[in-house]
Amino acid sequence: MAETTPVEPSDAPKMERWGTRLGVILAVMGSAVGLGNFLRFPGKAAQYEGGAFMVPYFVALLVLGIPLAWAEWAMGRFGGCKGYNSTPGIYRTLWRKNPLAPYCGVLGLLVPVVIYMYYVFIEGWCLAYAWYMLTGQLTLGKDAAEYGKFFDNFIGSGSNGLLVAQHGTLAPAVIFLLICFVLNFALIFRGISKGIEKFCLIAMPMLVVCAIIVLIRVLTLGTPDPSRPDLNVLNGLGYLWNAHTTNKTFLESLANGQMWLEATGQIFFSLSVGFGVIITYSSYLRRDDDIALSSLTSCAGNEFCEVALGGMITVPAAFVFLGAAGIAGKGTFGLGFVTLPMVFEMMPLGRFVGFLFFFLLFLAAVTSSLSMLQPAIALLEEGLGIGRKASVALLGFITLIGSLFVVYFSKGLIALDTMDFWVGTVGIFILAFFQVILFGWVMGLRTGVEEINRGGTIRVPYFVGLVLKFVAPLYLGGVLVTFLYQSFTAKEGNYFLTLRDSRDAQLTVAFIVIVAILFLLLIGQSVKRWQKRELMAEESP
Repeated sequence: MAETTPVEPSDAPKMERWGTRLGVILAVMGSAVGLGNFLRFPGKAAQYEGGAFMVPYFVALLVLGIPLAWAEWAMGRFGGCKGYNSTPGIYRTLWRKNPLAPYCGVLGLLVPVVIYMYYVFIEGWCLAYAWYMLTGQLTLGKDAAEYGKFFDNFIGSGSNGLLVAQHGTLAPAVIFLLICFVLNFALIFRGISKGIEKFCLIAMPMLVVCAIIVLIRVLTLGTPDPSRPDLNVLNGLGYLWNAHTTNKTFLESLANGQMWLEATGQIFFSLSVGFGVIITYSSYLRRDDDIALSSLTSCAGNEFCEVALGGMITVPAAFVFLGAAGIAGKGTFGLGFVTLPMVFEMMPLGRFVGFLFFFLLFLAAVTSSLSMLQPAIALLEEGLGIGRKASVALLGFITLIGSLFVVYFSKGLIALDTMDFWVGTVGIFILAFFQVILFGWVMGLRTGVEEINRGGTIRVPYFVGLVLKFVAPLYLGGVLVTFLYQSFTAKEGNYFLTLRDSRDAQLTVAFIVIVAILFLLLIGQSVKRWQKRELMAEESP
């Protein structure tokens, strides 16, 4: 395809900008650093052959993660210089000849907004557990069943509607959800530099400090039970990082296709690529702001939080007290909200360490959830021409309905799981696939690589563009097709059968479709406004 040369609207509105280079790096890093770093990553690494998991993890990081992050930074800044901050506007700028281009941006709105609807609910869990650890309400002894019962009651997994009117009043989970909801919108209301950037400048260093304190406590645990010398910190680290090849060779371990799928998905969650977030954040950069080194720095900072901090806290802490049996098969929520509270109960200074751990999870969740709101805010502001207050209020209403939907359909977390699969997994893969095609085949390699390197402190080699154009689409397409096939044929956790048999899952998918249609209508109105603005600019002398 021919490379594009978009025309800048003559009356493009004056846009917000990031205040400092450090601010945008920490904001993008904050969007990436979240619950996946400290819970999902160590759980997956421990589940899938320990150290063997790191091979597909780093392959996905090098082939997809970092190159796609560079591409999103480049496309975002390119569109931002033409007066657009939303994915529909940026896609329209990049692909002027295709009238469907702005409508392809619907996933860049749907993915972060729907993920926010259930992510803020989990964010409330983290805040609640930090408070419960601090006040001693999670002092439940050493019986895992008690912690499991506490968690199930807290999230209302027993039946639908349990959290809305539990004992005649709002359940604690709903109260903490509302606290997080208000906090997020209070910050997003203040804008890019005064809200998101200022919060991340404070929250990200605080998060790292909390994580380092918890890490030091974990690494100094030694051997808590002298009668079980095998349960020590070194073996805990080995359980996470060494390849478990007792019954098969290392190469046989690498042949696990599901592990490659999980590793690729983890990279997407880790770096926030394919979310529609980075492309919006980078659109607020100035024309010659560095993106080559800034993007690489934010990726490196996220990997430090995930591999060096998250990978060395959760699993080793659980291993030294419970052994491998206490970790295997627990899942992200089971490990984080059932196993770890019990571990902190056994640990010297455990209550304080537990408070710090859940508080850092809360900070990480807030920096991520903030980023999920900005793409839709950008469309409402530039596409419909409404002010910040009205945009925030409208998005607040939409996302509150979605969050309460998740809260009401709490039985077995069916609404949360359904949204996470169809939007938080499948949607991200599709959006990432579209964006590598857009960068490599529509924007063009010469234009794209030049855009990455303009104003850069370092230079990204041209072969990265070749990877994005040829390797990444094949890799992503193969992973997506394999993932959908395995999900369709799985005997357990088959979301296709769940959708067929579960009324709650069907209602959840219907809700997602309604939100998607709403965004498509908003995009249609935005396109009409942009066309009218451009026509007036052409007619003016």
